[in-house]
Amino acid sequence: MTSPLTHFDAQGQAHMVDVAAKPATHRLAIAEGRIEMLPATLALIASGSAKKGDVLGIARIAGIMAAKKTSELIPLCHPLALTRVAVEFQLKEAGNTVECRATVETVGPTGVEMEALTAVQIALLTIYDMCKAADRGMTISGVRVLEKHGGKSGSWQVEG
Repeated sequence: MTSPLTHFDAQGQAHMVDVAAKPATHRLAIAEGRIEMLPATLALIASGSAKKGDVLGIARIAGIMAAKKTSELIPLCHPLALTRVAVEFQLKEAGNTVECRATVETVGPTGVEMEALTAVQIALLTIYDMCKAADRGMTISGVRVLEKHGGKSGSWQVEG
């Protein structure tokens, strides 16, 4: 019986999946995550008065850069020519959180879920880095793929 884990060969050795025979199709993935913080930290971000500058603007650029560098960070990811990376934030006063959503697209033989997840993680880590002087207790959570489209397995999205 073959393993459903595609990054292992028949001998159980890790390898980069061969995608040469796969057709290039339009691929899209959306991921999300959040960072919870003190109300005063959220207010700093919202006002744009954090010591290090425009927190969300810098976190957006960091997320975009991270998506482009995913194959350098995740050992078995393929380097991809991304056609779009969008990183968006929503400030939620009710839970003292910043929610991050990354949308990544390409036309190629493999999906962009890892690029979307990497964009979210690095964007949220950048928020932590820029605000840690005010709040070291921030918590990153809920990072997940919301949906993906394209390729042999077609479309998938979180239910509910």
